Amino acid sequence: MPAISAKRISDLLEHEFSQPELLQEALTHSSRGENRSYERLEFLGDRVLALVVCEMLLQRFPKEPEGMLARRLAALVKQETLHKVASNWHLEEHVILSGGEEDSGGRQNPAILADVCEALLGALYLDGGLEAARRVIERDWKDLLKADISPPQDNKTRLQEWAQARGYPLPVYREVARSGPAHDPVFTIEVEVEGLGSGQGEGRSKRVAEQSAAKQLLSHLEG
Repeated sequence: MPAISAKRISDLLEHEFSQPELLQEALTHSSRGENRSYERLEFLGDRVLALVVCEMLLQRFPKEPEGMLARRLAALVKQETLHKVASNWHLEEHVILSGGEEDSGGRQNPAILADVCEALLGALYLDGGLEAARRVIERDWKDLLKADISPPQDNKTRLQEWAQARGYPLPVYREVARSGPAHDPVFTIEVEVEGLGSGQGEGRSKRVAEQSAAKQLLSHLEG
């Protein structure tokens, strides 16, 4: 990784890495075929982010029940939110891709940028400890946490509650197709509520595709 990129990321995260190889790993996509890519650090960063955001929610909403806090957490750690933070960090300028992934638009891929964002939080935790990661998360998630004073409700939850309120069975989700390269697939998910019909959605993760499918069916039912 060019020294200029390492310095810009370190400045962004307000942390000088004593293990620069962690920074390299956090920015490297698996398409490069190298021994280490960002996936393991992403796994860790996802948990670090959730922990700190949970603490922030408990402090800001001391009287809210677990269910409402869970909705807020889901909204603050979902791919769309991570992509927003990654864009603010200009990670598209720093992610390390293969030529093929570069040509296919990987540098602007929301799923890749969201994953790299989490991987950087994982790298920051390993190199600087929880306080180093906490400092960045509190800084860049503070305004996101304040953005919507009411607990957000995702489409899967809305669909489930819509069906239950009318005496229908719970929605059932199933994968009906998968396309794209193995390291960056696109999932097609179908959701069905017996007696109400079905909807389909696509996404670069099953979670995103399920939300899209639920939204499609809700639009039909409520429209």
